Amino acid sequence: MEQETNRVEAFSDGVFAIVITILVLEIKVPEEHGSDLWHGLWAQWPHYAAYVVSFLVVGVMWVNHHTIFGHLRRVDRPLLFLNLLVLMVVSVIPWTTSVLAEHLKDDEAAKVAAILYSAWTVVYALAFSAFWWYVTRVGHLFHEHVDKDGARATRMRFGLGAIAYPITVVLSFISAPLALVAHFFIAIYYAANQIPIPLVVEDERLESASDLRK
Repeated sequence: MEQETNRVEAFSDGVFAIVITILVLEIKVPEEHGSDLWHGLWAQWPHYAAYVVSFLVVGVMWVNHHTIFGHLRRVDRPLLFLNLLVLMVVSVIPWTTSVLAEHLKDDEAAKVAAILYSAWTVVYALAFSAFWWYVTRVGHLFHEHVDKDGARATRMRFGLGAIAYPITVVLSFISAPLALVAHFFIAIYYAANQIPIPLVVEDERLESASDLRK
């Protein structure tokens, strides 16, 4: 079962790597030549901005995904499907990023594109939250040294994305660049470890010393 866990994580890592690679492939080479190339490079600033934010979003997703699997002893069939759901949602991010980048300078179209981008992050937040809630629901997939109650206690803090990302949908109706900035700061929030999985101390000598002090 530990080998199966490694296989699932390796497959997931491959998907994350492909998604991040596709993000940069969406930035096209400017058609301008000579000194006009400076203008062509600057004209693509929406693509750069969208790329940086989405790279950070996907990168943080991968870090948290890796953190979770580092504490799993085995996987089961429901978890495999929940993991596939997470990967399916992540795989769409390059497309929503491209749509947003292409229309970020068009005020009305930018709002529609930002709504699409933000709404899809809501879907992702729900998918990843479902993944984490299933892992912590019983705790039967964790390594023996994991504090299962402590892991469950992180649910609400990690699940704040289900509240924060809908707010970005509202912001998208006001300003697409503002919504993109909000996504950047949400990714920064999740870059800090919001699922610190505590470990159970099983050192009998420490317990004996504690008993003696009592």
